[in-house]
Amino acid sequence: MCTLKVVAAGPLSTVQDRGRPGLAALGVGQSGAADRPSHRLANRLVGNDEDAAVIEVTFGGLELRAEGGVYVALTGAPCPMVVRAPDEQPRTFAAYSAVWVPDGATLSLGVPSSGLRSYLAVRGGIAVPEVLQSRSTDMMAGIGPDPLAAGMRLPVGAPAGNLPETDLAPVCPPEAADIVLRVVDGPRADWFTEDALDALVGDSYKVTTDSNRVGMRLSGPELTRSRTDELSSEGMVCGALQVPPTGQPTLFLADHPVTGGYPVVAVVLSADIPKAAQARPGQRIRFVRVATPGGDLDD
Repeated sequence: MCTLKVVAAGPLSTVQDRGRPGLAALGVGQSGAADRPSHRLANRLVGNDEDAAVIEVTFGGLELRAEGGVYVALTGAPCPMVVRAPDEQPRTFAAYSAVWVPDGATLSLGVPSSGLRSYLAVRGGIAVPEVLQSRSTDMMAGIGPDPLAAGMRLPVGAPAGNLPETDLAPVCPPEAADIVLRVVDGPRADWFTEDALDALVGDSYKVTTDSNRVGMRLSGPELTRSRTDELSSEGMVCGALQVPPTGQPTLFLADHPVTGGYPVVAVVLSADIPKAAQARPGQRIRFVRVATPGGDLDD
């Protein structure tokens, strides 16, 4: 079996697949890749099942050594990708294509040119043991494998299909400018003043550095409440915009809690959550209110 030895993990690298759907009633969140389309694409480029486990890399910095030759593919935030094989000159490769990494070579990722999270798939998938039918790391619940650290070895599974003949996947990289996210009114929108509801979609919010896989804390117009009642804990979904007493909303992401006690003013459509997952601290987000008969929510 091939393995990948972690030489450097960067700011945060974790193993992720599609997570643990359907267990919220047991208190287990879905977790999984924050940018799911990029996770699926990375797997397709190396001929894996779309649900195979990959490495989610936050803001580059990952370096691996291949113990056995492997094909890999990088999607999501496009990092400079350099392969250094023994007795060969270093070679730089682009994202969104399959790349051969010879036995003994190192693969290193630089800082992405846009976006925040990159997805590195290896042909055969990352074969760490499953926990509750998933190999994902849930940072909030502490379920699944530990975040990557120097010295760890990641087992690689056996390839399950043919390697696709795709030179380059034609996808757009994540937005480097302001990001627009569509929202529907949340279950507690009526707990906020009309001015607050107008402010949510009338101005932009900055992504703060106090953000992670659990949630993205935002800074912008204060959302004032029309009611000051205590709210009993209720179920939360990925994309919920929860508003604590500071009036500054938090956008729940992949590792969000399954319940919360602050009112949810709005919910980001599931189709736009991958864009939110690629927002960097300092980027600005503008919300647009839409109507979605029947809903378009995850979880």
